[in-house]
Amino acid sequence: MEKTPIAVLISGRGSNMIALHEAMRKQSMHAEIACVISSSASAEGLQYARENSMPAISYKPELWRDDQQVTDAILHTFSEYHVQLVVLAGFLKKIPEAVVQAFPNRIVNIHPALLPAFGGKGMYGRHVHQAVLDYGCKVSGATVHFVAVDYDTGPPILQECVPVKADDTAESLAARILQLEHRLLPKCVDLLTRGKVQIEGRTTRVLE
Repeated sequence: MEKTPIAVLISGRGSNMIALHEAMRKQSMHAEIACVISSSASAEGLQYARENSMPAISYKPELWRDDQQVTDAILHTFSEYHVQLVVLAGFLKKIPEAVVQAFPNRIVNIHPALLPAFGGKGMYGRHVHQAVLDYGCKVSGATVHFVAVDYDTGPPILQECVPVKADDTAESLAARILQLEHRLLPKCVDLLTRGKVQIEGRTTRVLE
């Protein structure tokens, strides 16, 4: 069976991209990483991509300040590598509306909290986990969701919880949730590329 070409977008270490790539090597998945795009030329994840023979792409910084130019660049890259599914793996830039519209229900993001709680602009990385602790939550977790025009508002596909411990710091909570992310994201990609996710409005159903 032909594998689904995927674009993975990163901004830093790319640990979720690495987890996805390793899952593809260990498991029989109907997907392959066709290209890796970074919002930063210095992102550590680009080096991993190059070392593993994946096209590693970063656009000039000024491109990200022009919505039309970055839209054109992203869509051109997706076309060049025949991308059918887009995975945001720690990607900190906002996806242009035209890109979201060009790939309806074909862009997914992993968020380190249980959406719709602790999502939205500015809610990434340590900021999320500190907000969870400050609010006094007893559980947190991770969400894989379809991407909509606004931050973290697309329909959830997979969610799982982890307990918040009394002595947790933002860093210790982040470490446990990251382990969960590394399992959930490959699972979601596998389900999507096998046609095992149905969506009606805001409701998704996993066919396992």
